Amino acid sequence: MVNRPVRPVVTVNPESQSYRLAAARGALADDPASPGDSPTRPTTASGPVLPAASRTVPTAASGAVRPEVSRAVLLCHGFTSTPSSLRPLADHLAARGYDVSVPRLPGHGTTWREMNRTTWTDWYDREEQEYIRLAASHDLVFVGGMSMGGALAVRLAERHPEIPAVALVNPSIATFDRRYVFLPVLSRLIPSIPGISGDIKNPGRREYAYDRTPLAAANSMRQLWKDVVAHLDRLTAPTLVFRSTVDHVVDDASLGLLRGAPCELTVRMLENSYHVATLDNDSPQVQAGTADFFDRFTTRH
Repeated sequence: MVNRPVRPVVTVNPESQSYRLAAARGALADDPASPGDSPTRPTTASGPVLPAASRTVPTAASGAVRPEVSRAVLLCHGFTSTPSSLRPLADHLAARGYDVSVPRLPGHGTTWREMNRTTWTDWYDREEQEYIRLAASHDLVFVGGMSMGGALAVRLAERHPEIPAVALVNPSIATFDRRYVFLPVLSRLIPSIPGISGDIKNPGRREYAYDRTPLAAANSMRQLWKDVVAHLDRLTAPTLVFRSTVDHVVDDASLGLLRGAPCELTVRMLENSYHVATLDNDSPQVQAGTADFFDRFTTRH
């Protein structure tokens, strides 16, 4: 619902399935918890990552073996997008020693019509289930999100204060666009409008996403925003926000609200990317910055 340059969008995503990456090895494991996901490549890992007690490293002082702190990151993709939008970031985090999980949200990576039959609680429940799974086998579980995935990540942090830190890329938890107030009525009359995906400055990159915006789902996203904003006083985890100076999808309302949360907030501006910065020119900056930020809180453990 925001005016932006017209860019080609791929609507059938060959990499739409959820995925899990094992730390340091970058091994891919298909997600058995996501019905409808079908692998498109051979996998090199077939099960959950090892729990913390199964990993040991020698101490610097004595050479004695001690358990290694196990770290995981849960990444949440955006509205009408797919896990592939976060793959470069996930790969980098895995190379830096984090187990990474990127679930496919219900209604995503299939058809926009199917997405219209889902709600924000379906999307959030998927992420929270995966968070609980990761927390059962890791000492530390960080969360991150892109666009609407940022709203899901913030909601997780609001309800799970044990989350050590949060990283967000162009998060979407509100808008100044007054047209959104008409969604409750409009979504009953029109099933979809042209899509908002593919906002990437680099002409050589593209986002796998729907070319239509399902309005019933968009209206549900608006309800997610309300819930997240209503509980921002619970966001106490240190939070890193990457914000593109030019973003044709998300305006500055979200960052303004996050500045009022009682958390340690760090904002890094991206000068050479549009909305989907995880796939754009500043992707290396997002990757390294996120890993460095999470590393800070690993050493405190």
